[in-house]
Amino acid sequence: MSVTQTALAPDDRRGHVHPGVVATACHHCGETLTATNTVAASGQQFCCTGCAAAANWIQQAALEDYYRLRTVPAGRVDADPADFAGWDRESVLAEHSRNVPGGREITVLTDSMRCAACAWLIDRALHRIPGVLDAGANAVTGRIVVAWDPERVALSSLMSRLDALGYRPWLATGDAREQAKKHERRRWLIRLGVAGLGAIQAMMFAEALYLDTAGQMPLATRDFFRWITFLVSTPVVFYSGWPFLEGMWRELRGRRLGMDTLIASSTLLAYFASLFETLRGGAHVWYDAAVMFVLLLLVARMFEQRARQVASAQVDALARARPALATRERDDGTREQVALAELAVGDVVRVASGESVPADGVLLDHACAFEEALITGESAPVQRAPGTIALAGSLCREQAARIRVTRTGNDTRLSQLTRLVEQAQGERPALARVAERIASGFVLVLVPCAIAVYAWWRQHDPARALEVTLALLVVSCPCALSLAIPTALTAAHGALARIGVLGLRGDALSTLARVDRVVFDKTGTLSNGRPQLDTVSIFNGTDPDDALTIAAAMERDSGHPLAHAFADIDSNYRAGQLHSVPGHGIEALIDGRHWRLGRAEFAVGGEDDGALWLGQDNGAVARFTVGEARRDDAHAAVSALQAQGLHVELCSGDAHAPVRRFAAELGIDTVRSRQTPEQKLAHVRELQARGDVVAMVGDGLNDAPVLAGADVSIAMAEGAALAQRAADFVVTSPSLLRIPQAITLARRTQAVIRQNLAWALGYNLLALPLAASGHVTPWIAAVGMALSSLLVTLNALRLGRRTGTVARP
Repeated sequence: MSVTQTALAPDDRRGHVHPGVVATACHHCGETLTATNTVAASGQQFCCTGCAAAANWIQQAALEDYYRLRTVPAGRVDADPADFAGWDRESVLAEHSRNVPGGREITVLTDSMRCAACAWLIDRALHRIPGVLDAGANAVTGRIVVAWDPERVALSSLMSRLDALGYRPWLATGDAREQAKKHERRRWLIRLGVAGLGAIQAMMFAEALYLDTAGQMPLATRDFFRWITFLVSTPVVFYSGWPFLEGMWRELRGRRLGMDTLIASSTLLAYFASLFETLRGGAHVWYDAAVMFVLLLLVARMFEQRARQVASAQVDALARARPALATRERDDGTREQVALAELAVGDVVRVASGESVPADGVLLDHACAFEEALITGESAPVQRAPGTIALAGSLCREQAARIRVTRTGNDTRLSQLTRLVEQAQGERPALARVAERIASGFVLVLVPCAIAVYAWWRQHDPARALEVTLALLVVSCPCALSLAIPTALTAAHGALARIGVLGLRGDALSTLARVDRVVFDKTGTLSNGRPQLDTVSIFNGTDPDDALTIAAAMERDSGHPLAHAFADIDSNYRAGQLHSVPGHGIEALIDGRHWRLGRAEFAVGGEDDGALWLGQDNGAVARFTVGEARRDDAHAAVSALQAQGLHVELCSGDAHAPVRRFAAELGIDTVRSRQTPEQKLAHVRELQARGDVVAMVGDGLNDAPVLAGADVSIAMAEGAALAQRAADFVVTSPSLLRIPQAITLARRTQAVIRQNLAWALGYNLLALPLAASGHVTPWIAAVGMALSSLLVTLNALRLGRRTGTVARP
């Protein structure tokens, strides 16, 4: 009888196979053994030579305790080792490593560390290599930090050792940016910690002073408490409050008054007025108000930064998605690691499972699954067949892939999306600018009001004049008003980016919320954008293959969506003087003859029948019928838009009959066919003249004019770059359901903005008279103002919650 042995049996953590026991799992990685993949070595069974080699090295290095300490099996070792010679290049070392005493240090990533025993093994394996100064691994973050002496050992040797043990390393791209952000967060946390400790101590001493209502505290004790409070308040005001002081200096240099000016001046007024009263033995001090003001505003500012970080996470993630090096195949089949800048169109790269694709390219050999969440917003891996495009930045899953590069560097889809996101973040919406102007004007009005209040109290109750004025300045600081709109828009754009919609113009979000009519293009938008040839008819004895290759040569460089129908046809013809006539077709010179391809009246002077005609001066040569399928979720997206109360139209340049059939399948009643770009734009203008707020959705080169003319425009990311430049939003996800989701989010954003503005204005209108009449103390004013800012920020952050449905708001 045989007994099944698991890789980590509790009674035998070393994984030894006892006599009479048949191993069914790899001794190293725990993968199930089969008759075809079993390798025997050192009395153990392994699934491949890679795992056997790793186990053999561990045994020879006397590190077999790894098998006793581990709690889960190791990752499988690739029997085909990677070439890390490219890691020794000066350009790579200069960008990714840093100088340390005695050598250099680098941080690499791996996703193969499963438990603390993996970190233990890596630490000891690296320390045994001569020339390694220090090494440490973190199983939680997957980071490995190695310091080494380049004069004694090459970095590639260290990485090869990690790879041989099953921990394939990758360079931490975007690490400098990430480290800078961590450093900045750490500084803010330290500032917050100092402010918190100082506020606790200041409030404790201030409480003792407040409780002396009968004035029985000895003056020496009172002054002692005041000087102690002064000491604990000083670092809070000048260290924790430094961002506000620095902001005030920038505003004053720019000759404008803003939030930081009011915050810093109020804080300094409370601090120096308290110091003056301490020196002269006055009746009141307000150190507690100054420190509470700084503490609570720091908390509010950190929440605001959190909203901004969520929105900018897309850029950071896109930057990290790009690998630092690529594995390129040489002509003889061997591999080399090269920098991305060295890749050229036509190169064949190999992407291991778990690695990022270095450039856009055509998938070779076999189907593979790729995670494209960062690029398209789709959480599930996408299955790609041979011959289809694999996108740079997508993560290869399950098995290695070979890809022939078609676009590199700034031409890749990943780089284009990065530029679009950065462009979107650089936009300052008009609403935000208006809010800033209102807040700045509020500050200008508040200053003379504060002077007037001080003068009134100075005449009627001089002892309280400074206290009341300070409370007025603090409580009426329009921080909540200035945060009401920017935080909501920032959170909304971050939420849009996560579902695969990039907002390129900040003002478009408010327009999208008011849309009442959505006009769709058909080809590449509601359809899958992959037209196929259905039939080919030949005239005048023309060779069918010749007609197809001529049409393919003309479509090849046209950029028209129908070009996909001819993509699989090899053509040796070269089309010269190619000219596109939007809405009609294309014309070109081939072998000295003038050809036209497009609608019948354009190509052959006949009556339009919905087909694609090829003709020359002496008449028709061929007639092509082209069909295309709708997107899988097109019907669901149209239904969701209609459920939101929107009127949906289809406006296409294709023939009447196929457009009608297509619209009927989707439940669209209003249809316009054979529309030129000018006619599409005229139709949108007509709708706008009737008072409709029109959203246009398209992806083609011909859609650029109408996208620019609509109230708000949405382009599909697979479409032409010109269409994307004319659009307000780009849908990076292949799902059309993102459009109704974006409209729902836009409506929610407008509701949040209205709530924030109502609260901010209501708070200031209520707080001003209360403070001016002396009913609010400075520390209560600080709490009220900061809580007001926190409230609008937290309310805006609600927009970042994920929503899986497309419901009416």
